[in-house]
Amino acid sequence: MKGAAPPATPSPISALYPGSVTHVRLRPVRHRLRYRMLTMLLDLAELPELSRRLRLFGHNRRAVFAFHDRDHGDGSATPLADQVAAMLRAAGLDPTGGRIQVLCMPRVLGMVFNPITVYFCHHAGGALQAMVYEVNNTFGQRHTYLIPATDAEIQHQGIDKRFYVSPFMDMQQRYRFRVAPPADRFALAIESADDQGPMLYAAFTGRRRPLTDSGLARALLSHAGQAARVVAGIHWEALKLWRKGLRLRPRPEPPPEPVTVAR
Repeated sequence: MKGAAPPATPSPISALYPGSVTHVRLRPVRHRLRYRMLTMLLDLAELPELSRRLRLFGHNRRAVFAFHDRDHGDGSATPLADQVAAMLRAAGLDPTGGRIQVLCMPRVLGMVFNPITVYFCHHAGGALQAMVYEVNNTFGQRHTYLIPATDAEIQHQGIDKRFYVSPFMDMQQRYRFRVAPPADRFALAIESADDQGPMLYAAFTGRRRPLTDSGLARALLSHAGQAARVVAGIHWEALKLWRKGLRLRPRPEPPPEPVTVAR
């Protein structure tokens, strides 16, 4: 009598998402930019196994591609999953047993800068519970927006701007996010608007690729200097906006609380 077949190994959630970012400023001057970007979708529960299995990827250690908990959240060595769970509890949500996935740019050759990191936070049963948007500016500051999810497949979410990002944008803005859980493709759209209407659109689109050493080796060829290019590009585009007549807005102190929750 033949023995029972071993249970199938579940497919990993973590993956590569190479793609492109597009920014379109509508007012008071028109300005458009587009650049390539390599992002990773990382299930926080899979990180230890990924770090053991892959030669080119490391979790909280040096590697060609790496993910460090201290690059996110409060910047400490506290496990990122614990930090996100604490945010959810503070917002009145229950993170018990729910998976947390993070979409961000990885460290590449030791360098990283993430203008935005997106977290998908799930109930224990698998349904999406909340979206977390972690925003960094080029002044070394960070702020997080937490928005409970709806039952819709595509999330349409909004929240008032609380954190200084672009030196050419006023603070009296509202963000609108349009995002769906990553699948074969992933798309995130962000609109920033004031009381006169939309001022800026930003979008990222990417296609899923397996997170393997061979895939990372191919990605290294085109994304080795990604962090430096992103930071340099931000400053170069700022110079072009200044030459078009825009002037700097004063930078206020960041919000006293690190997380803004949409009620």
